[in-house]
Amino acid sequence: MALLIRGGTVVSTNGQRQLDVRIDGEKIVEMGVDLPQKDSEIVDADGCFLFPGFIDTHTHMELDNGPGTLNVSDEFPTASVAAVAKGTTTVMDMATPQKGHSLQDCLDTWNRLSKDKTSCDYTFHMSVIEWSDNMAEQIKAMAAKGITSFKMYMAYDNLRVSDDGIYEAMKAIKAVHGMLGIHCENGDLVNALQQEYLAAGCYAPKYHPITRPNILEAEAIERYLTIAALADLPVNIVHLSTKESLEVVRAARKRGQKVFVESCPQYFFLDDRLYDLPDFESAKYICSPPLRKPADIAALWTGLENGEIDTMGTDHCAFNFKNQKVVGKDNFTKIPGGMPGVETRGELMYTAGVAGGKITPEQFVGLMSEHAAHQFGMYPQKGVIQTGSDADIVVWDPKAQNVISAKTQLSNVDYTAYEGFKTQGAAHQVYLRGQKVAEDGKLLKGQQGQFIARHESEYNFNK
Repeated sequence: MALLIRGGTVVSTNGQRQLDVRIDGEKIVEMGVDLPQKDSEIVDADGCFLFPGFIDTHTHMELDNGPGTLNVSDEFPTASVAAVAKGTTTVMDMATPQKGHSLQDCLDTWNRLSKDKTSCDYTFHMSVIEWSDNMAEQIKAMAAKGITSFKMYMAYDNLRVSDDGIYEAMKAIKAVHGMLGIHCENGDLVNALQQEYLAAGCYAPKYHPITRPNILEAEAIERYLTIAALADLPVNIVHLSTKESLEVVRAARKRGQKVFVESCPQYFFLDDRLYDLPDFESAKYICSPPLRKPADIAALWTGLENGEIDTMGTDHCAFNFKNQKVVGKDNFTKIPGGMPGVETRGELMYTAGVAGGKITPEQFVGLMSEHAAHQFGMYPQKGVIQTGSDADIVVWDPKAQNVISAKTQLSNVDYTAYEGFKTQGAAHQVYLRGQKVAEDGKLLKGQQGQFIARHESEYNFNK
């Protein structure tokens, strides 16, 4: 039976309007004022916003970095439940090959890990961690299979590629009209600072941000954008975290360069004072880039309000505190990096952003869904409530209140970085391709997620 959602306010980046929305099968088939019921089941959305299903642009629901490495505690079967129950209907996971293995090998692995195990729709950013003569053909093959975005690293010895390799990758990605995102930190200098502090007997978590200072992110972004200008490729910066980095982006955009920016909630809500907690509690907050200072948080909020940040990912990468983070108890460089976040992103950003008066509901939709759909080749299938689009709809109750707690979360991890945070606004109902899959934070139906093959990136949707 078809569904007719009545009484809700449909929101897009272009505005908001009270409209009825009819769903038949997996698609939105009709929108209008006072639509007749016909044979549809009525869904009452009075007083609620209708948001397009949220898209998380940056998750690590799996890691496959070879023998002897830890895997995350919150994998596709559990992390996707936490995502969709709170309104995220599509995740973009970082697929990372092992050294010496092909991109196809990596895709085969990620398909095996996700297929029939995932409760939201999903797609992959394919990581390029080494450059070889046939890599351009491998990138072309990935694009033909609907993977049109790629990830590279300027940090981590086992993942990063030299600047000339990045340049060659950019040319290959440009040839398929794809999108590149890079983890921007100066890996050589991070290594040097870490060894300097370890040699001085500095092993505690508080040295993590000191050895990954703001300027090493900003320098890497400047270098990244220089290479991108040489290749004439519009590019994405993942998890931007500092005021200096935002200044680099502003300067590039002023020169006319096409640059997209992703950030994450942790860089808007948490600061580096959390690295000086007793009893190794600070290990919970080890992530890279690290949490920054209050001045950086203020700068990012200003950038967000001004429309300078395009997407909000989470960099969801969950390790248990009690039996995984403790691996680095005697050496901060050994603490598994990453925090859970896919479950809390929507409520956090709505609370501080929309309810807090910093951004409009229209900006919220762009940040959480619509911009990502344009940028990564999913629009108009995803990212918008309109006739013909997938019926991914979040019926959002702006009056709902919640307190974030590890005791009540769905993520399979033993802590939350936002313990005790009070939130306003929550997903009352979540529809994934026309099926009601969650209500009031509880999963109703799971493991129906599908892989989303994407077309080429739309470079000119913004700025």
